[in-house]
Amino acid sequence: MSTPRAVPVSLAEIARLAGVGRAAVSNWRRRHPSFPARIAGTDVNPQFSLTDIESWLRDNKKLKKSVEREWLWPRFEALGGRDETGTAVAEVGRRLAGRSAAPGPAFPEEASALIEQAVDLGQREGGSGTFAFLLRRWLDVHVRQITTTPEPLAAIMAELATGMTDVEGDVTVLDPACGTGHLLMAATRVVEEVGGGLPNLLGDDRDPVLVALAEARLGLALDVAEGPARIDVREGDSLRENLFAEALADIVLCNPPFNERDWGYEELATDVRWSHGLPPRTEPELAWVQHCLARLRPGGAAVLLLPPAVAARKAGRRIRRSLLRTGQLKAVVALPPGCAAPHSVSLHLWALRAPLPGEEAPAGGHLRVADGVSRFPRDQGRDWAPDWAAIGDFVREAVGRTEPAEDSRLVRHVPVIELLDGEVDLTPGRHVSLADTAPQLRESWKEFENLAARMTTSARLLAALELTSAVQDSPTATTIAELARAGALTLRGGQQPPETAVRTGPPSADDVPLLTVPDLLTGGDPRGSLAAGDPAVREAVIVEPGDIVMVGVARAFSAWVHEGPPTALGPQLHALRVQPEQLDAWFLAGSLRAPANARQAGTHATSSSRIDVRRLHVRQVPLREQRRYGEAFRELVAFEQLVRRTAELSAGLVHDLGDELAAGRLAGGV
Repeated sequence: MSTPRAVPVSLAEIARLAGVGRAAVSNWRRRHPSFPARIAGTDVNPQFSLTDIESWLRDNKKLKKSVEREWLWPRFEALGGRDETGTAVAEVGRRLAGRSAAPGPAFPEEASALIEQAVDLGQREGGSGTFAFLLRRWLDVHVRQITTTPEPLAAIMAELATGMTDVEGDVTVLDPACGTGHLLMAATRVVEEVGGGLPNLLGDDRDPVLVALAEARLGLALDVAEGPARIDVREGDSLRENLFAEALADIVLCNPPFNERDWGYEELATDVRWSHGLPPRTEPELAWVQHCLARLRPGGAAVLLLPPAVAARKAGRRIRRSLLRTGQLKAVVALPPGCAAPHSVSLHLWALRAPLPGEEAPAGGHLRVADGVSRFPRDQGRDWAPDWAAIGDFVREAVGRTEPAEDSRLVRHVPVIELLDGEVDLTPGRHVSLADTAPQLRESWKEFENLAARMTTSARLLAALELTSAVQDSPTATTIAELARAGALTLRGGQQPPETAVRTGPPSADDVPLLTVPDLLTGGDPRGSLAAGDPAVREAVIVEPGDIVMVGVARAFSAWVHEGPPTALGPQLHALRVQPEQLDAWFLAGSLRAPANARQAGTHATSSSRIDVRRLHVRQVPLREQRRYGEAFRELVAFEQLVRRTAELSAGLVHDLGDELAAGRLAGGV
């Protein structure tokens, strides 16, 4: 692995390349005089030659074969800017899919050699995985320039559209703003799962680099699958050029660009696609809605991801009214903020269906609306991540019914006649029905009473603990490092597994949950997992029931005895396994999590500082005394969990009961 010119890499990149934590790289640099000198950067953020680092790792037997593909990306990034790198990645995908070279000028010698190297690795380790890795890294680097649809959301949109139309026989799927092909990939999987076989895929985008990446991605994915499929991805402006004017699709999925005023208002004023009226200059999203409808065959379905303003802006009232009267707009679902970019707003899913020949809008039609913002409230004081499984269930429940059914909370089938007022406001939050919440409130109050009783019992036990006020000689303190050297415990640091090994969807029964620091900051439940048979599981640090988990960053500093299933630990998490004849796990965890310990072992005084776990202190006391303290710590943890759950439940009760009282549903006196 050599390169004609020096490719700079940072300490964080070296850690990723070597498959270790950044602290390990810092230790190598400090302890090994032979570690390469920096070639750029500063003392705080040094940069090193990729070639020198590779040679040093190989000489010191620290070069892992399992992370070989990580060595590709720094060289791709060094090829140039966004377009140069993206085009090279696309060429790798094309060649791995067995397609001819892309038309256009030949690649420079350095890029051609790197492409050949990536293709060779892909042929040895799997073309789909290698290309997916390079594409993901490219998207991560250019995340501010390129808008993508998250894979779980793309799957939800594909399921929604597939459920609204017939997918038997020869199915065609179109995305007129396809980007790198997230929605088309999701549609392929969903259509195949429901027995429709492999669909014909049509896509277009204005960005030639994204078109090349999408074509390579789809070609590689479908060549691996069984059966032929037609892939036609074109470069062009969907609204102005109407590239697939001759084609009709069974399913159209689209995440169009938002708030683009220069969408072709003047030159498209008489376009036949505007069956619901010429979209105002300020309503480009409604132009995309009508474009998608125009590309549907009779009975086909379209699902678009749109900004919330489209449902309420005054300029779009006439078109929204027409969509309702014709019955082509079937549902509007408000997603919780954070589901897709821009993450600060609640984006809407619009589900539409083209009528069959002779089909008229039913009298007394309904629009299905669902308010996911209220269903998934976001705690503004904490980081938040979508619960995609719950969001998917919510959307399917809201829109998956073929006939109007009894309204449920936050989901309503609104009579169209109610919406045809002066505003034609389709925002779900304005129309959701506050259904009878009395049964839910009764269940919540029962749980609250049970929690209160358990919390009272726990509080009495803790309050009965006698704390001495006399000044006594403190027992000798030791550190985790000293205990590890003495053999009283083993300390292992979690690692970041390869990105391709991490699953983000619902885990199977055999998958190993992957816990990371971001998970702890957003609620504590692992959002990722590792497949049971994946090589990454063998290299991961797995914490078993009875082990202690330590967090090595100040903003999430904690320690607890693990009581769940075997779980893999990510970076900045540590597993401690004690020798029970020397240490009590609950005593050790309770002693380590003391705030004073974090201050003593922290590297500096900010919330992002790291905790040197080996420097954490614990008192040296006899095992019998440890167990006595351990029982107290165990009860304290149980009390903490009760308090946290009671606070969450209380907030929900105040919210729901307040809504009921404000709506005038008080039947009896207080």
